[in-house]
Amino acid sequence: MSDNIWRGKRVFITGHTGFKGSWLAMWLSDLGAEVTGYALEPPTEPSLFVQARVQQLVQHIHGDVRDMTALEAALVRARPEVVFHLAAQPLVRYSYEQPVETYATNVMGTVHLLDACRRIDDLKAVVCITTDKCYENREWVWPYRENDPMGGYDPYSSSKGAAEIAISAYRRSYFGGKAGIASVRAGNVIGGGDWALDRLIPDLVRALLVGKRPLIRSPNSIRPWQHVLEALSGYLLIAERLMSGDMSAATAWNFGPADEDARPVRWIVERMLAEWGATGWDVPGGEQVHEAQVLKLDCSKARSELGWRPALPLADALNKVAEWHKAVANDGDARQIRLAQLADYRLQSRKIMSEFNA
Repeated sequence: MSDNIWRGKRVFITGHTGFKGSWLAMWLSDLGAEVTGYALEPPTEPSLFVQARVQQLVQHIHGDVRDMTALEAALVRARPEVVFHLAAQPLVRYSYEQPVETYATNVMGTVHLLDACRRIDDLKAVVCITTDKCYENREWVWPYRENDPMGGYDPYSSSKGAAEIAISAYRRSYFGGKAGIASVRAGNVIGGGDWALDRLIPDLVRALLVGKRPLIRSPNSIRPWQHVLEALSGYLLIAERLMSGDMSAATAWNFGPADEDARPVRWIVERMLAEWGATGWDVPGGEQVHEAQVLKLDCSKARSELGWRPALPLADALNKVAEWHKAVANDGDARQIRLAQLADYRLQSRKIMSEFNA
């Protein structure tokens, strides 16, 4: 990954007030990019966006991707060279309660963004962030590759599968050699500053900070856990390839953890409890909505064609999550903690990449 390529680049991010979007906005700001963010207000209280004062680093526009007129007006004003599309309704359980909102945001929001991008003259790259859950999950032990069928049991997962189909259609129908359109699918992303409801790590952190026993819905479910910086490093790498004119990168990509880091939920829980010096957790009673039991990603394409490798073992990623939340709970500066963790990650990533690509 090249730092200099980003200096002075005009970058437009949808969903920059969310957890992953805030991390990306800060990283791009560090690299010298001119970042415009378009999003609703932060979806949680507290939020990383507020805790790390992200609004000070970007041109912040309050807007909804379901409003195509406002979205296109913001894009026209920003004149981006690169677009990262992260705005989404990102929660499986919430999607059961609000399926129309989920499809409107995740499918039509993506269509609105891509259609508006057709009329941006200086655009070179669009990176659309979807999810590992976009695949038709067969609950088997094999990891999913980029050419496996799209699908999804629940409204959230199927909305992301549908978004992937729309991205592919727009890429082939409209953009040609003008701009490269890629989609990226990460695993279960974790990191400091994620406060979302009904996600394992935030639920654990909330309980541990107040000394409660956490409630764990699916202790035996297996997920491809990875630190947020792992996923973002892949997104940035794809954008750099597209900016350089490499249209072979204009396709779908998996960016997941090492195979051994696809772990059951109970493994994560026990290690997070140990980090806090806590013991014990409970399983909630009552019927639960359907959630996938086994999910893994095959990242062979990213390894072979991009030279990308995960740099943080899962145990180290969990240490960083605990470090961030403990420090912030003790009045540490969220932005500075993030900066130190990014510097440490980049050092480790360069070491791993140089070893494999020597």
